[in-house]
Amino acid sequence: MKLTHLDERGRARMVDVGDKPDTHRMAMAKGQVTMKPETLALIQEGGVAKGDVLAVAQVAGVMAAKRTHELIPMCHPLLLTNVAVDLEPQEATASIEITATVKTTGKTGVEMEALTAVSVAALTVYDMCKAVDRAIKIQDIRLVRKNQRQERHTQEERRRSPTQGRLGNRRRRPCSQLAPPGEPAGHGKH
Repeated sequence: MKLTHLDERGRARMVDVGDKPDTHRMAMAKGQVTMKPETLALIQEGGVAKGDVLAVAQVAGVMAAKRTHELIPMCHPLLLTNVAVDLEPQEATASIEITATVKTTGKTGVEMEALTAVSVAALTVYDMCKAVDRAIKIQDIRLVRKNQRQERHTQEERRRSPTQGRLGNRRRRPCSQLAPPGEPAGHGKH
């Protein structure tokens, strides 16, 4: 197996994805922040001095996903179509389970964006709670799912049939048959 981020001389390089087709891509990552039960209770009650831990960590995770290419040197800047970060308190284990799902349509995957979102959300929980609990642990950050889905129609097919997919196979009416509201079709101004 060959590492894609190394050139023939072993130097780091950004992978050229220019010839790859655009596809729908999704990645999901998870992680966990464990703490004392009292700390989790304080978070759930909204009693942390720095504010709403879960809301701030959620926003931090979304922001981090959008800036991954600025943090990880060989990541491509991507136009993300969706970032969802969920933080679920788990009373049985005195922890917060973090899940990030990232989507795009592009030439490369979004695994690093999902992992970065989970990591920064976890770091935010730690930062906001470290004054009351120095034993907080960030653990088990991992990619749990990724996939890509090919477009059904190539760009060439879409150019030949602009209504395919959007309007199905319905025939388009000529402009002369269209009318402003309140006027009968075929009698509009030309």
